[in-house]
Amino acid sequence: MKKPLVSIVINTKNEEKNIQNCLDSIKSQDYKEIEIIVVDNNSADKTKEISKKYTKKIFNIGPERSVQKNYGILKIARGKYVMHIDADMILSPSLVGACVDLLEKKRFVALHIPEIVLGRKYFSKVRRFERSFYDSTPIDGARFFLRDVFIKTGGFDEKLYACEDWDLDKKIKKIGKIGLLNQEEEEEEEDTWKLKEIILKKGVNPQEYRCVIYHNESEFDLKKYLNKKRYYSVNFKEYINKWSKEDPDIKKQFGVYYRFFGVFIEKNKWKRFFSKPQLVLGMYFLRFLVGITFVLRRKNEI
Repeated sequence: MKKPLVSIVINTKNEEKNIQNCLDSIKSQDYKEIEIIVVDNNSADKTKEISKKYTKKIFNIGPERSVQKNYGILKIARGKYVMHIDADMILSPSLVGACVDLLEKKRFVALHIPEIVLGRKYFSKVRRFERSFYDSTPIDGARFFLRDVFIKTGGFDEKLYACEDWDLDKKIKKIGKIGLLNQEEEEEEEDTWKLKEIILKKGVNPQEYRCVIYHNESEFDLKKYLNKKRYYSVNFKEYINKWSKEDPDIKKQFGVYYRFFGVFIEKNKWKRFFSKPQLVLGMYFLRFLVGITFVLRRKNEI
């Protein structure tokens, strides 16, 4: 039987440093029934030029990523399944096939996929450690869907440029279950995977993770990190008002206890949490700075 088509939508803006690795990782997939859709937001660099070597489906849409993703998935994609990723992401070789296999066998309508933050510096390691606790929690966001289900939700809320993935998850859960891809589902990577060396140079051994998305962010920059948090925080109110402060997920996503403690200790995760005190210290240092940033922003608004 013919395998179902998977449409992968990549939203881009000035990503010439990352887009080739992202596209190479898609072309290197064991699963070959894939269409690549690049939705660019007026890049001034070579993002589109590089993308043309991999796909003819390149479009120019903006102004925010919610609009870009919706255009690619709702207007262009033809696949039974759709996946959205950022240009600085690298897919492990068997990832797409594992996603298709899981949704074909189980009654899930979408999937959370483990994400590994790359980087050798201390705070990159802190971010990688922190992100590892979010898989399939209210802090996570699905990336792989049945396209029909995505259509039923209406897609990403284009009024949101922050929390749009949380918002989509909530709409999906009204239709069906979101599963978690087991990061150990794929076989050991072959030495022929040409992106393996890039992952290793970024401080991660791909043999340890296997079926994941590698997030190839730039090495941690505190100023950029806080500015990004400040920018997205402006849009939080729109999301919270949509679902109300009393919504159980929102209580966790914005509640002090869950974000600072609960998500790290639930379901026996506390053992791993307390095994890395040097990273825990850095994580709470960043959280303290983010908290100060939010307080100062709100003070300036008053």
